[in-house]
Amino acid sequence: MKFMKLGSKPDSFLVDGDNIRYVATELATDIVINVGDVKFYLHKFPLLSKSARLQKLVANINDENSDEIHIQDIPGGPAAFEICTKFCYGMTVTLNAYNVVAARCAAEYLEMYETAEKGNLIYKIEVFLNSSIFRSWKDSIIVLQTTKSLLPWAEELKLVSHCLDSIASKACIDTSKVEWSYTYNRRKLPSENGNDPIWNGVRKPQTVPKDWWVEDLCELHIDLYRRVITTIKTKGRVSGDVIGESLNAYALRRLPGFSKGIIQSGDIIRYRSLAEAIVWLLPSEKGSVPCTFMLRLLRAVILLECGEMERNELMKRIGLQLEDATAADLLIRAPAEETEMYNVDIVQSLVEEFVMNKQNAQSDFPMENEYQESRSPKLGSDGSKMKVAKLIESYLAEIARDPNLSLSKFVKLAEMVSNFPRPSHDGLYRAIDMYLKEHPGISKSERKRICRLMDCRKLSVDACMHAVQNERLPLRVVVQVLFFEQVRQATSSAGNSTPELPGSIRALLPGGSHDGSSRSTTTNTEEDWDAVPTAEDIKALKGELATLRLGGSNRNPNDGAKSDAEKLAANKMKGLVMSKIFSKLWSSKERNGEISSSDTSESPGSAAEEAKSTPSRSRRHSVS
Repeated sequence: MKFMKLGSKPDSFLVDGDNIRYVATELATDIVINVGDVKFYLHKFPLLSKSARLQKLVANINDENSDEIHIQDIPGGPAAFEICTKFCYGMTVTLNAYNVVAARCAAEYLEMYETAEKGNLIYKIEVFLNSSIFRSWKDSIIVLQTTKSLLPWAEELKLVSHCLDSIASKACIDTSKVEWSYTYNRRKLPSENGNDPIWNGVRKPQTVPKDWWVEDLCELHIDLYRRVITTIKTKGRVSGDVIGESLNAYALRRLPGFSKGIIQSGDIIRYRSLAEAIVWLLPSEKGSVPCTFMLRLLRAVILLECGEMERNELMKRIGLQLEDATAADLLIRAPAEETEMYNVDIVQSLVEEFVMNKQNAQSDFPMENEYQESRSPKLGSDGSKMKVAKLIESYLAEIARDPNLSLSKFVKLAEMVSNFPRPSHDGLYRAIDMYLKEHPGISKSERKRICRLMDCRKLSVDACMHAVQNERLPLRVVVQVLFFEQVRQATSSAGNSTPELPGSIRALLPGGSHDGSSRSTTTNTEEDWDAVPTAEDIKALKGELATLRLGGSNRNPNDGAKSDAEKLAANKMKGLVMSKIFSKLWSSKERNGEISSSDTSESPGSAAEEAKSTPSRSRRHSVS
């Protein structure tokens, strides 16, 4: 820390109790100056020779035949006045970063200008500030902190602006020119953890990190911190990601519990002001602030009940880069008065912001977006949509564990990303299965509604195998999964034919036949197909599925030499196997009295064949 000593005489100021100061000298004092609740017994001559204001005050009391002066509004109070008085007596005074602003403001109040005496206190303090304090990184920060209690004097004397410019200029300087000490404890430097690089036996000089200044600014009050960051941003030489790192470090330091997504009890009004200020300080560049940090900040904004403008602004910023979030980031607790565990409405609003941003971007620069996506689809609009779709799938799987989560909110959020491109629906299937597991009491219509979100054609082989054995899925979904898996296997065998199915089965499939008798059959069995499969249904499906697998696994490596006729025959055989699955499943339902007589007339197969062809298997399971 820089300091400056003024005067050469020994300090002869003495204290009598808490409220009396006097100078130990042979000469009797001839003036009493009351500063606040402290009395100073002093001599007129040394004071009047350097202070124009005291000259005026003494002239006034002489007219009133009094020897006391009352000063109530001097900046810095008795301590600052004592420094000025000692300077007038020529006593030794030490100025440093902690008291120089108070002394400067008090000297201004007392009008200790060069017109009163050459080399006066104001001149000496200005020299000290410009030659030492403002050239020091940490002293500039300390001085800026002391100005808060000395407003508006510090502002009018431009001490605040000088500090801001000094700090911002140093933060913007090339890191190779940083030669002063700074605080950097967030990550251990290589020299501290034994990994300091050595080249040809000579230790390399330590590189100064780009965000070297971040931690020191965390000491500032939010009002001063806001002004420093604004000044740094105005200079335009610091990247947005470093500004974002500074905001993150400040929030972690100043908001207790911020890293854990909570706000501990304390000065809520101060915390609210701090959170709102950080929102408006976020850099404008997309990606400059991690999405995880902004979502933590959103939690704080909600918990602290910040203004609607701040919340909306933050949600817009999050919507710009929602694809960078994780499911854990989105798990924001619902208000205490709500029964649900998580605030799903906030996530829906974030997805709406994301969709709106994509639509605006495509309408503003349609050709540019098409060019970007043609070069790298993963970096284009579809790439970010795919990430958001997977994000929402993971989020749905997490919130599905909430027993109080309403089906309408689950479905609404899933439908918001239903048209987003994604390689498979495995994540959505997992979320649906988790919801069905945690909400076993939902009705058949609700079960049908939630399963309609999933496209069985986009399930992977593993997901299909699991779905066929999933007791929580309606029979309609199980049949669709089986059918599309068989079609996929048939197609992969260089054939495009699909199995011949009864009309009642085709009516259950997307785009299936709805003509003639099949329409009436589907109507009659709608409730049955939406029901959960019975134990015999399970055996029928699993047994024929095993037959289908066996047929696929026994292919000869030399099958590529088959004739087209042989391939066609093989595909027809697979079609027959698939038809047999549905026939046996249908006959099982007929035997259990689950369908009407009009249904059985269209369902081939018999119960005897089912008993022969169904191997004994364990019950179905779920991986949820």
